[in-house]
Amino acid sequence: MNEFEKKELILRDWLAIERTHLANERTFLAYFRTAFVFLATGLTIIKVDYFQNLNWLGWFFIGLFPFVLFFGIYRLIKVKNGIAQHYKP
Repeated sequence: MNEFEKKELILRDWLAIERTHLANERTFLAYFRTAFVFLATGLTIIKVDYFQNLNWLGWFFIGLFPFVLFFGIYRLIKVKNGIAQHYKP
């Protein structure tokens, strides 16, 4: 058997792949959570009169929201495709 031929995966390998999938999903959820914290913080800064002189910071956080969210989605898909490419059943 050639060392480059794919061998059949054993249970330990399947479990490692499954852990990798779950870690990828947890990472996406962290990006998702961070993006919505930016959104909520930006809206709060804009709406509260006490922070009127920090309106620019509120708009910055709101502007940062889609970038963090889309980067998280991009990373989720990229890693998921990488895992699927290397470990096809």
